[in-house]
Amino acid sequence: MTTKTLALATMAAMALAGAAHAQEKKTVAYIAPSLDISYWQWVGYGVKQKAEELGMDYVEYTSENSPAKQMDNARVAVTKGVDAIVIGPVSSTSTPPLLNFLEGEKIPIAFAGIGPQPGLTNYTSSVTANNYETGKAQGKFTCDLAKERGGKQVGMLSLPQDRENAQKYLKGATEAFTAEGCELVQMLETRGLTINEAVTQANDLLTAHPDIKGIYGMYDEAGTGAAKVLETRGLTGKIGISVADGSPTTIGLLKQGAIQGIFFQEAVGQGIDGTQQVYNALAGGEVTQDLALVMPLVTADKVDSAEAQKVIARVFPPSK
Repeated sequence: MTTKTLALATMAAMALAGAAHAQEKKTVAYIAPSLDISYWQWVGYGVKQKAEELGMDYVEYTSENSPAKQMDNARVAVTKGVDAIVIGPVSSTSTPPLLNFLEGEKIPIAFAGIGPQPGLTNYTSSVTANNYETGKAQGKFTCDLAKERGGKQVGMLSLPQDRENAQKYLKGATEAFTAEGCELVQMLETRGLTINEAVTQANDLLTAHPDIKGIYGMYDEAGTGAAKVLETRGLTGKIGISVADGSPTTIGLLKQGAIQGIFFQEAVGQGIDGTQQVYNALAGGEVTQDLALVMPLVTADKVDSAEAQKVIARVFPPSK
């Protein structure tokens, strides 16, 4: 073989190897219920971060809180050749047709933050918080806050109850309230997960039930909204607030004494772990179908500890 022929053969082999590598590279799609909410941006950050680490391409879609748009996103993603999906669903009740479609297409899917409709099993993995146990722990903590302030009435700003995680939070919390001797006098469900909505609902709670001594915030904006209302009414510290999720904003309020405790939910971590699970499924590795992450309570005196900072690194991106 001449030198020229050998060089051409080598180049051809390298081109074939490069093409084979390109074909082998997998793509993961992240489908968010809404990218207007910081939480879902942070899950996406975790998916993208892990995808890069695993050598996967990353694409993202937003469902704009519409089950129909969510289904369209899944179809578009499959048409464009994605190999796996990580999703924060619009609601748990919206997931059966989505799962039936993806099962038919043999696309592994991992849920993040919100799980599928209870009773379904045709999904790869569901990476959520341990919502029931967190609900109990947060319920007890909120009840203790109320008792410390001389009362037993508590109010709740809740996630939409068409989500299985919200149902588990509520179940755990109500059990804790009963066991600890507190009364849940009113629960208001969010629709937009905005601070403005939480402000309105917290005002409604306190107007209807002025003897409330504790507020259970089931999502981050609920804590921020409730804290704003207490400040306006001159009640900061006189009514205790607990909140789930965690953000730079609520960490700031915790340090100021406007919120008494945060049960941190690892939004970035859910994206990381969900991506690992679908990658494992593609590679024929071990998969955990239901992965419930612990939500540790952090109070103002512990928030700057090394242990808390390790948790916070899996809650939101470092630039936040």
